[in-house]
Amino acid sequence: MSVSKNQYDKMAKAASPDSPVVMNCIKAFFFGGAICCFGEFLFYIYSSLLNQNTDRVRIFVPVTIIVITSIITAFGVFDNIARHAGAGTIVPITGFANSVVSSAMEYKNQGKIMGVGVNIFSIAGPVILFGTAAASVYGVIYWLVEKVF
Repeated sequence: MSVSKNQYDKMAKAASPDSPVVMNCIKAFFFGGAICCFGEFLFYIYSSLLNQNTDRVRIFVPVTIIVITSIITAFGVFDNIARHAGAGTIVPITGFANSVVSSAMEYKNQGKIMGVGVNIFSIAGPVILFGTAAASVYGVIYWLVEKVF
């Protein structure tokens, strides 16, 4: 039995539940904002209460967020948060840490080298590759504009 593209689209739409787009956007906004506010809170703690200089704080804050995200991913808590927060958990630093730890956990049964070592960046790798490539292209364009104008 062959199904046309139009028939398939109708069947897929009937089987798929409607997504509450507005509520998902609101949740993503507040969860993402809460993660960013937590980063600002850490900045305040490290710079004011612990008396650290700004250069050191700029290192401590992302490292702390990466460690916390990695730990809660390992314990399965991040997935529960992401189920409600949606795109709000894709704040770059938490999303990157989650993708690396999730890949490592998924392939750990295949061994440290051929499992974790080979697959740890299977999700984050394209982000690194295309992010670096885009930054390089942007840098060249910026350099050319500076030279011409």
